[in-house]
Order: sequence, then C-alpha cells, then structure tokens
Amino acid sequence: MPSSKPGPDEAASYYLNYIQRADGVSIHHALGHASALLHKTVEGVRADKAEYRYAEGKWTIKDILQHLIDSERVFAYRAMRFARQDGTELPGFDENEYVASSSTERRSVADLLEEHDIVRSSTEKLFESFSPDMLLRQGTANGQNVSVRALGWIIAGHAVHHAGVIRERYL
Repeated sequence: MPSSKPGPDEAASYYLNYIQRADGVSIHHALGHASALLHKTVEGVRADKAEYRYAEGKWTIKDILQHLIDSERVFAYRAMRFARQDGTELPGFDENEYVASSSTERRSVADLLEEHDIVRSSTEKLFESFSPDMLLRQGTANGQNVSVRALGWIIAGHAVHHAGVIRERYL
C-alpha cells in the first residue's frame, strides 16, 4: 500500500486541505488517528450541547457526526468503484440535503459514534483489501478526477477537519 499522501494531481483542489490535515504514515494509520480524535472530541458531550447551533442554519454536533458517516460511505463507495476499474462517472451529493433529511434529533451522540465506528471499520477493511495498483487507480466523481488513495486520505482528513470545527465553534 503506498504510504505517502497523494499528490495534487490525484484530487480536486478543494480536497487538498483534507488530505493535508490527515495524520499518519499510511491510510490505515490516518483513519485510526482521525477516528480517535473524533471520539476524544465528542465523547461526553452533553445532550443540550449536541443540539447546539452556533448560528442560524448551521449544523449541530449530531448533524456533523451524521455528515461524517454519510460522506465516508459515499467516498468509500467511490473508492471501491474506482479500484474495481468501473469507468462510470459518479455524481456528487448535496451534504446539506442529506443532513436536513437525517433526523439526528432522534439519536444520541453515543449512537452516532457507534455507527461511525462500524462504518470506519468497514472502510479500513476496504482499503486494506486494495493492492498498491488499485490505490493508484482514478475515476471521476462530481466532475473531478480522484484516486482511490486520495479518497482514503480525504476520509481521514475530513474527520480531522470537522473535529476541529466542533472544538472551535461548539465546545
């Protein structure tokens, strides 16, 4: 498995910040680090704080957790398709619509973290199954080329980014 982070030619420019935020010597390590950071950030958050919005129209902590779960599923699916050499261009998704339709008010932070951990475990196994050649394969999603390897680093860095947003704006 290539352990280095992907180059700028492997992902759209708006994903490079996520890739840079991911910390680790491999995708597997980066995913584990990001998951641990997310847990450290939100475990023990009071129920009222989990429903807090720092401004009108902004997401709650639970909304952010659901967004991370949904996004990871989408990115992992893209990685699987591209690793399997599926040349079909994949559409984007509207994360705001996903969050608006998710009804996180019915769930607890612990429940969302449990789902996150299940999805993360699946993602880790998926990336472990990829050969070095598969990790370098590319496809098109949301009109942009991206490598399988970049998608793994994006998943990790995306979680690190949102853990930082939670620390800075919610806690």
